[in-house]
Amino acid sequence: MKKNFFQRTIFVSVFLQLLSCYSIVSAQDKLATILQDEVNREFSVLKKQQVPVYYISYRVDDVNGYGATAQFGSLINSDSYKSRVLTINLRVGTPTLDNSHPVRDSQGSFGYGRIELPAEDNADAVKNIVWKATNDAYLDAVSKFSKVKANVTVKVDEEDKAADFTIGTPVVYEESPIKIESLKFDVKEWEKRLKKYSAEFLKDSAIFSGNSGLDMKVTRKYFISTNGDKIIQNLSSTNLSVAGNIKAKDGMELPLYKSFAAFRPDGLPSDKEMMKLTEELVQNLVALKNAPVAEPFSGPALLSATASGVFFHEIFGHRVEGQRMKNENDAQTFKKKVGEVILPKMLSVYCDPLQKTYHGIELNGYYQYDDEGTKAERVNIVENGVLKNFLMSRSPIKGFANSNGHGRAQAGMQPVSRQSNLVIETSERKTTADLRAELIRLTKEQKLQYGYLFQEVTGGFTTTGRFMPSAFNVMPTLVYRVYVDGRPDEIVRGVDLIGTPLAMFSQIDMAGGEKGVFNGTCGAESGGVPVSCCSPMFLVKMIETQKKGKSQERPYILPRPTENN
Repeated sequence: MKKNFFQRTIFVSVFLQLLSCYSIVSAQDKLATILQDEVNREFSVLKKQQVPVYYISYRVDDVNGYGATAQFGSLINSDSYKSRVLTINLRVGTPTLDNSHPVRDSQGSFGYGRIELPAEDNADAVKNIVWKATNDAYLDAVSKFSKVKANVTVKVDEEDKAADFTIGTPVVYEESPIKIESLKFDVKEWEKRLKKYSAEFLKDSAIFSGNSGLDMKVTRKYFISTNGDKIIQNLSSTNLSVAGNIKAKDGMELPLYKSFAAFRPDGLPSDKEMMKLTEELVQNLVALKNAPVAEPFSGPALLSATASGVFFHEIFGHRVEGQRMKNENDAQTFKKKVGEVILPKMLSVYCDPLQKTYHGIELNGYYQYDDEGTKAERVNIVENGVLKNFLMSRSPIKGFANSNGHGRAQAGMQPVSRQSNLVIETSERKTTADLRAELIRLTKEQKLQYGYLFQEVTGGFTTTGRFMPSAFNVMPTLVYRVYVDGRPDEIVRGVDLIGTPLAMFSQIDMAGGEKGVFNGTCGAESGGVPVSCCSPMFLVKMIETQKKGKSQERPYILPRPTENN
């Protein structure tokens, strides 16, 4: 089940490989050499054990970053940070059946956790940590493999008998290291800007949280395996955000935020642009505080480009992630629909980790090699409404034997197939005016006073299992009623967009208008990974909403302190 899309962190990440050309660095990377020596030594011993190891990979995320936050006009923190996290993938048995195989009717997981490495390239220190962690991983793998074999023996035959793992052709790819200083940012200037943005939230006494933040980092990613892989790539990200939360009289808390991602700090909005956007955000918070609460609704709706991106990420993207097709507990919505029409024929969908921008907007889900050492590929998932492909990791499924570079994971977790840059395109493009006119026509046809415009969203979640409804919940933050009698659009609060996927797909009527990108961090089985959703606007003939949950606490008794008190 996928949870809390975009809400787990205010700071989203955008990864960029700063040096795109293939290069072999003449001077050896010391950490890579240490890892290579150790993986070879460990493997030479463990492959001879009674339960032999057939594959080991070491993945290291070496991060150097800077982060700062301000609240209500004052700096909260401004610090640099470093981390080095090792993730081990160790497999016993054979690629056909190994310790990663799901143990049915069990809540167990395949993974060894987060292992912190020293920041310095001290060979003795690094090797001793790697040695102990590998030994622990081996003992865990042997224990798990015994349970796998017993489980396979006593349970019914699995429907998908594809192997557990594929080992590809060895890859050697290395980039010269870069430093965070190459991003060229002025700490004092950014501290000044952040304080100024966060001070805007002092303008209304009902705003109880108002902050701004900057996060930037350079990550050097290592992938070393017993297959001969040696991949070292650089990724960088910067993010600027403003966020506020206001409380209505009935206790409902109403958060809004804006987040802007770029490869480098100089790609972020200007100071003038950020001030204008922050002022608009505060104005919308005040409008939400006084807005009526929306009642449950069924009828037509227009989704902005960013809202449509989250809509597709939730109800479609997770259902084409390959590993779900061999999970016996998953609903497997599209497993047997390859070659069939699953979306309106005007729509095509692809996922492309190699795409850096979409209509000038930089994309979170960019990378060259995935977290299993596989070269990233563009995957054409749907062509003219017809399902063609799935997003694949090195865990094959029937009919899809090879990875297409979508094995992804947060540092410390094991990769599974995940989305990267999801792009939805339409061949029958309508204007925004066309979409709005059709919204009003449909609303009148259904004898309703108004339809809905979903302008901004904070994320959502979806369930894909068999033992609970296969449904979704997209959580909007800015929603408007669009009246058929010509009244101005009216902002409302307390709306959740809900439904089931196949029913919702059948209600898509038109697409076009503006194009947009929603950059964020998606949290699922392998942790939080950066993703992007690129989409046009969509008109849906029939949506369903429910009331959003709200706090039962009264508004604050004490007035908020002001400068004059």
